[in-house]
Amino acid sequence: MSYQIQSPAQTGSRPISHGSYGGPNEMSMPNPKEQTLMWQQGSYLGDSGIHSGATTQAPSLSGKEEDLDNDQVMFDWDQAGFGTGFTQEQVDEMNQQLNQTRSQRVRAAMFPETLEEGIEIPSTQFDTAQPTAVQRLSEPSQMLKHAVVNLINYQDDADLATRAIPELIKLLNDEDQVVVSQAAMMVHQLSKKEASRHAIMNSPQMVAALVRAMSNSNDLETTRCAAGTLHNLSHHRQGLLSIFKSGGIPALVKLLSSPVESVLFYAITTLHNLLLHQEGSKMAVRLAGGLQKMVALLQRNNVKFLAIVTDCLQILAYGNQESKLIILASQGPVELVRIMRSYTYEKLLWTTSRVLKVLSVCSSNKPAIVEAGGMQALSMHLGHQSQRLVQNCLWTLRNLSDAATKDQMDGLLSQLVQLLSSNDINVVTCAAGIISNLTCNNQRSKVTVCQVGGVEALVHTVIQAGDREEITEPAICALRHLTSRHLESEMAQNAVRLNGGLQIIVKLLHPPSRWPLIKAVIGLIRNLALCPANHAPLREHGAIPRLVQLLIRSYQDTQRQRSSVASNGSQPAYPDGVRMEEIVEGTVGALHILAREVHNRAIIRSLSIIPIFVQLLYNEIENIQRVAAGVLCELATDKEGAEMIEQEGATAPLTELLHSHNDGVATYAAAVLFRMSEDKPQDYKKRLSMELNHSLFREEHGPWSQDVGMQDVAMLAPDEAYHEQIYHSSQGPPSVHSAHGRPIYQQGYDGQGPMDTGNYGPVDSMDLGPAAADLNFENLDSLPTPPDRKSVV
Repeated sequence: MSYQIQSPAQTGSRPISHGSYGGPNEMSMPNPKEQTLMWQQGSYLGDSGIHSGATTQAPSLSGKEEDLDNDQVMFDWDQAGFGTGFTQEQVDEMNQQLNQTRSQRVRAAMFPETLEEGIEIPSTQFDTAQPTAVQRLSEPSQMLKHAVVNLINYQDDADLATRAIPELIKLLNDEDQVVVSQAAMMVHQLSKKEASRHAIMNSPQMVAALVRAMSNSNDLETTRCAAGTLHNLSHHRQGLLSIFKSGGIPALVKLLSSPVESVLFYAITTLHNLLLHQEGSKMAVRLAGGLQKMVALLQRNNVKFLAIVTDCLQILAYGNQESKLIILASQGPVELVRIMRSYTYEKLLWTTSRVLKVLSVCSSNKPAIVEAGGMQALSMHLGHQSQRLVQNCLWTLRNLSDAATKDQMDGLLSQLVQLLSSNDINVVTCAAGIISNLTCNNQRSKVTVCQVGGVEALVHTVIQAGDREEITEPAICALRHLTSRHLESEMAQNAVRLNGGLQIIVKLLHPPSRWPLIKAVIGLIRNLALCPANHAPLREHGAIPRLVQLLIRSYQDTQRQRSSVASNGSQPAYPDGVRMEEIVEGTVGALHILAREVHNRAIIRSLSIIPIFVQLLYNEIENIQRVAAGVLCELATDKEGAEMIEQEGATAPLTELLHSHNDGVATYAAAVLFRMSEDKPQDYKKRLSMELNHSLFREEHGPWSQDVGMQDVAMLAPDEAYHEQIYHSSQGPPSVHSAHGRPIYQQGYDGQGPMDTGNYGPVDSMDLGPAAADLNFENLDSLPTPPDRKSVV
């Protein structure tokens, strides 16, 4: 702060307070009392201790401007202790004493060790809470002094180590184990000082001698000192390189079987540093059998030790399938799950969850973790205050969830529904993905999620997520599961509408949505259409025209791919991993259900899509044939629709499909032909009746005499798991899908962010109603019963 010199008039106008004063030539000193007070209050005591002359301005003791007006610091000359004044001679004597002891005060502050004992140095400190200027300057001078001393000592340590190392190497190689032990102790002591430590690590012969002594000696103290020295060296990159080049890793791995705690500590921490910072150390540890020994160490109970061991396992297993299989063969998953259940030390739980996350993308380890109770153990920590632990548990649960679809996870599902309301995008992404996988093919899980408000939470999540497909895709897939094939499915179909979800769901059919999300939305719309109350809102939000657009585009893509394969034999490319045949099948299936409503049928007819439906009857994929025949069956309900279908030349392919081995295809084809024949002459109807009877009623041992269960599986696209990728921004593998017996392309990903494939599941199977043998086409006035309207994509 800056100080202002007061004029004599100003000084006389108010009482003298603790503040700033001018020099002697500028101040009025009418009596010794004021001069002495000036000395006591700041003129000298605020000084560095050296009388600095008339032009020097004394600093404030407090360093605050407002102290100038602090009346509480004023002194009353009438109070006790100030009744006796000082003469001019006494003041001069005080000043002389301070001048004479100036150098001693400086020495006492900066170099107190140089003062002789018994010498009393007068203090100029007025306030013990405020150091004088000399005292403030003493701190950097002390730091400089210590730095110089340390530099001298450092050089001494380096010189000593440099001279001693050649002799110590000889002693470490001595045949006498006592000599070796003493030498190892000396080297260990030297390694505790930085200068000598650098000298040791820069001597390859010394490091090699330490490794040999550690490997060959049976003396525990020798082993401990040598391992301790390597531990000290491992805190430096040069030390790590020296240990690695000297073959220290196999020797350290061998020490992991030591019964001595300190040796174990030195060995595992040194190996940990090597794995973290030394290139090539991972392979060396694997080749030395380190994985097996580390898994065996998981049975110990020191939580900090276990945290280091599990981190080593994570480093070794990450990105290395062989290491994952070794951990599995050593019963690693069982021990890791036990740790998650048994301990509360956050760092240990975090490092263990990271190992499980890496193992959870391994198809061999995944079922082993689930069988060991990994899902339940991980779910125990979803409420933990550590966000990094919760995040790793969620990633791991998501990776495991497609292998745990048959387990009962009521408590976990309830927690996951609550986590959907989190503000953390990663938490919501994982929660939605896990719910999607756990509700695949599991009726109890579907009912549980519906009962705890899961449908409402998922709809809200989709609305909040906007265009974040890493959230919307798993959430949409979960809703697709919840709206089919369980006791609460009708409630779920209504709940989506009642919570304002239909508009945003239809919107997701448009760009910028990618094909995996579009595929999931198509399946959800198909299930929602099973509820008659959803037909009008879906129509109003433009679902039918968009589905037709997607059908036309995907159908054209399949035609181009076929031409390309036929011309040059190249394999078709699947955009985002989705086959266009799947989009064709999904859109036609959704239109099939929507066509049950008369207004919807009128819109479909107006969009000129019937020719494509007819062309799809020629498709070699039976499921596409089935949904195409199904939508034509619904459109043929109206006379106008039946006429349009006939005009497009559907009679020939439909007649051919009467001979299909797929009951659903044949029955739909028969129903369409029957509806198209309503206005035909009686002779035509009779010929059609004979054809239908010939085609639909085979001999008992004819081509259709296969097992009924197998017919259902081949024919009706059962409730199956769609192995679709859960998106996580730009990381991870591409989307993975499967459909109706086609190959499942899976690709693991065990990055720090996550993931593997999800298991986005099913839609309903289709019940044909009465058996085909019960259908009677002799009476053409009665319509053959089409497949029951509970069918699904």
